[in-house]
Amino acid sequence: DLTDEEKFKLAARCGYDGVDLDQTITSDLDAARRQADLARKCGCPIHGLVRGGWHAPLSDPDPKVIDQGLKDMEIALRHAKAIDVDTVLLVPAIVTEQVGYAEAYDRSHANVAKLVPLAEELGVAIAIENVWNKFLLSPLEFARYIDEFQSPMVRAYFDLGNVILFGFSQHWIRTLNKRIIKLDVKDFKRQGYQWKNLLEGDVNWKEARKALLEIKYEGFITAEVAGGDEAYLTDLADRMERIIVGKF
Repeated sequence: DLTDEEKFKLAARCGYDGVDLDQTITSDLDAARRQADLARKCGCPIHGLVRGGWHAPLSDPDPKVIDQGLKDMEIALRHAKAIDVDTVLLVPAIVTEQVGYAEAYDRSHANVAKLVPLAEELGVAIAIENVWNKFLLSPLEFARYIDEFQSPMVRAYFDLGNVILFGFSQHWIRTLNKRIIKLDVKDFKRQGYQWKNLLEGDVNWKEARKALLEIKYEGFITAEVAGGDEAYLTDLADRMERIIVGKF
């Protein structure tokens, strides 16, 4: 029930350096600028936008859905430029009973390519995220998907926790390497199949941190986890700091 101002102030008080905004992305750019200014004044600036992609995937066989997805992403890119952030997170495709893997790959790639000129013009990266969408299931494939755009404005938004069911975060980090522009962190326990608080699951944070140092990663690390009260958020920020400095 907090206002935006109260939320930004709370985040800053709990120890966060910024937020990746996940909300309805508006075409009212003046309103977006006012919100971004407010975040900066509160000490917790917006560093990126989460467009998502689930509601209108760029792999959908329906041209109307594709058209909506492209329009939404164009708005998100212009929104990002207006508030001076450098990434818009995108889930590029969803494999379903009706949409095969190869179809999802080819169709989404062709449609994301339509957005690249605008992303390059604005200087805002399309940050492709790996999620449980039955797509980009290996680091080699993820790297290939990005490389085929041949553009510095298509990068990887790598989520360390999302790969634990079928891989190891440190291997993905080394393979994706400089393609990674931002990171999401969460933790997952294979036994029992459940999400856990940071440092309580099966992500090998020591090895993941080592891999990040090897590729010389610099950028935001965002906790994509459930919200909570001030005590919970302060503890979460402390857990993130422990990962960053290597105190496990």
